[in-house]
Amino acid sequence: MRALPLPSPTPGSRRRTGAALAVAFLALAVLAPSAAAETGVRVLAEGLDNPRGIAIAPTGSIWVAEAGRGGNGPCFPGPEGDDVCLGDSGAITRVFRRGGFERIVTGLPSIAAPNGSQAIGPSDVSFGTTGHLYATQGLSANPAIRAGLPDFAAATAGHLLRIHRAAHTWSSIADVAGFEAAENPDGGLPDSNPQGLLARGGGWTVADAGANALLRVSSGGSIRGLAVFPDRMADAPPFLGLPPGTQIPMQAVPTTVVRRGDSYYVGQLTGFPFPVGAASVWRVPAAGGEPEVWADGFTNIIDIALGPNGSLYVLEIAHNSLLSGDLTGALYRVDREGGKHLLLTDPLQAPGGLAVDRDGSLLVTNCGVCPGGGQLLRVTP
Repeated sequence: MRALPLPSPTPGSRRRTGAALAVAFLALAVLAPSAAAETGVRVLAEGLDNPRGIAIAPTGSIWVAEAGRGGNGPCFPGPEGDDVCLGDSGAITRVFRRGGFERIVTGLPSIAAPNGSQAIGPSDVSFGTTGHLYATQGLSANPAIRAGLPDFAAATAGHLLRIHRAAHTWSSIADVAGFEAAENPDGGLPDSNPQGLLARGGGWTVADAGANALLRVSSGGSIRGLAVFPDRMADAPPFLGLPPGTQIPMQAVPTTVVRRGDSYYVGQLTGFPFPVGAASVWRVPAAGGEPEVWADGFTNIIDIALGPNGSLYVLEIAHNSLLSGDLTGALYRVDREGGKHLLLTDPLQAPGGLAVDRDGSLLVTNCGVCPGGGQLLRVTP
């Protein structure tokens, strides 16, 4: 979900997923979410480290990807000038239905600011039909950067992983960032950030936010492209000092994927300058092909999930744009015709992940950029 290291949002340059979030993260003073006093919201867990994607096991247990809080280094300067530090604090975590959590798999790579915020690590989790758990490990950088990382990080960052819960370990299924280095589907500067993950049909579908591509990974670990999401033009923000009316390229930044029927639905964060209302949910044929806009008018989508009645739920990380300095999130229900219904804003602050539980309630990771301040919320729509 973020850059490795954080890139500066230079107009016209390729913007990594992290660039899309950098403004919000740098404006964040590690928020402590407000108490969930609103009717229909319950805190299931708190004290999580930069929590992101959520998965429900066939048995009903709840699992969360924690991007971690970095570590003691090595540290190196990011393009913004501030140091970021590597550690092994990334985790795959079980959250208990009566409250609390346990980190089942630990030791995954995590890079973060020295205070533990702005983490890059485990991004999403998904269960296959056989009950195995899988995860994406973020990168958000040119895959070549991995050559300078310690072995445990170089061998994991940018990969699709199988999580061995009983053994508390993991193994690599596919090098998603390596596919970007070799194929570069959108033709821009090499950049990979495996984010959204769907385990289904004997393989896996991955939304690579850095590559602006939807990928299919076979059961044998081979990768092929399903769709590429194009840049669009957007009005340049005034602080860039460009003439009024100037437009600049804005990347798509796909962050999340679900499947309904014979189509994938893919949520878009958008890249810099993150205009209000510019994010869409695309529909992509399951066999691959040109994406088409299915629902639009959203801002900075971070996750989507399917409900039991065919509704699609959409989670925004920043309802008023990542450039606004306001990290209030938003949760929507979208009906089958694409109509939007706002369900919740408060107490959402930079939420990071969304899932629908067996009873139709919604699970949301809140403050997905906070070390030790992240939560898992249950929302009754």
